[in-house]
Amino acid sequence: MNRQFDLVVLGTGGAGSVAAHQCRRAGWEVAVIDSRPFGGTCALRGCDPKKVLVGVADIMDWLRRMQDYGSSSSELRLQWQDLMRFKRTFTDSVPENREQSFTRAGIAAFHGPARFVDATTVQVGAETLKARHILVATGARPAPLHFPGEELVTVSDDFLELEKLPARIVFIGGGYISFEFAHIVARAGVKPTILHRGPRPLVRFDPDLVDRLVSASREVGIDVQLDTQVEGIESITSGLIVATSIKGHKRKFETDLVVHGGGRVPNIDSLDLQAAGVRYDPRGVIVNEFFQSVSNPVVYATGDCANSGPPLTPVAGRESKIAAENMLKGNHATLDYTGVSSVVFTIPPLASVGLQEDEARKQDLDFEVKQADTAGWYSSRRVNEKHSAYKVLVEKNSGRILGAHLLGNHTDELINLFALAIRFDLRSDDLKDLMYAYPTHGSNIPYMV
Repeated sequence: MNRQFDLVVLGTGGAGSVAAHQCRRAGWEVAVIDSRPFGGTCALRGCDPKKVLVGVADIMDWLRRMQDYGSSSSELRLQWQDLMRFKRTFTDSVPENREQSFTRAGIAAFHGPARFVDATTVQVGAETLKARHILVATGARPAPLHFPGEELVTVSDDFLELEKLPARIVFIGGGYISFEFAHIVARAGVKPTILHRGPRPLVRFDPDLVDRLVSASREVGIDVQLDTQVEGIESITSGLIVATSIKGHKRKFETDLVVHGGGRVPNIDSLDLQAAGVRYDPRGVIVNEFFQSVSNPVVYATGDCANSGPPLTPVAGRESKIAAENMLKGNHATLDYTGVSSVVFTIPPLASVGLQEDEARKQDLDFEVKQADTAGWYSSRRVNEKHSAYKVLVEKNSGRILGAHLLGNHTDELINLFALAIRFDLRSDDLKDLMYAYPTHGSNIPYMV
């Protein structure tokens, strides 16, 4: 059956939903397509359910830190099955609620894999949808690992559905996924190991604070192995064997479960982009500043499947809002990525916004590095947080905040104040002059700048 639409959106996550509703409110005929349950990665298989698990793990850690300082709940344990039931109270209703929101708005919803037929046409099942515009918002998927036994690896989606935790887990890769999941399971009594092929994990974050986080990770029982190349996995009676090479030396790790934390790639391989004349590279669909395909003006792309901004949920949503404006009114709107913050939800969290030191030096900026270990500060001592530090880059003449990098309790919230300063060009004196609620983590900022 052939149908005509003003806009067809591939993907029902945050990015796709934003554009679909925005264009429908403008009177367009809109369709959405998804081969998986409606809702996308963040709501179903990513940030939202992960943060639920982090919240309980953080409570466990808080109580452990406060033993002998007012806490006596030594018997309190993280009950994984109860936690997973709680997590599902957030995720189970998402697909139905998302589909109902499309129905109420008059957006046609299609289930199944989509593929391009030509420059303006997409096929899903027996339906052929022709459109004035097509938005690709299909997100990302786990990257291929390219070693023998790859099929034995559990991807992050499946990890978040585990009914029971094994005693030993190996995480491949030293990025967000591995560190966050390892910190969760370590508080549940699991013995986690992170295998990272490079010399430094979490490469998008300040190296000095990453080193502190690695120390904090090892302190709670996470075995972080760097310069470790995974060469293969095999199944044995007692579990799995991970074969590695560590600086030329062979070593095997025996474990019960191997989890993929080795990066993600744009989820575009099955779309047959060539049939639509849509150019792409390893980062995704190649788009211009308006999020329009550089080779097919009908097609726009946003979020993790486009070679645009950082792969973060708020960025994807904002990109789709801009793309929708451009589709509705003609290309005119662009996105300023200034002040986009990022957080690794470990315990404690690691947060960053703006430039790192090496980036600022490459730009020949004249700046001061304000940094300190803050484990002795009141805000850390009152919760017995031993791993706490900051690094803030301040331009010398102007007082502009060039970058802020934080490790410690509540830095996942505190980083937003620095993001605000960078986004709206507030100076160090502005941050010093603000009268903060006290005692709060925010009231530490004048001492950081």
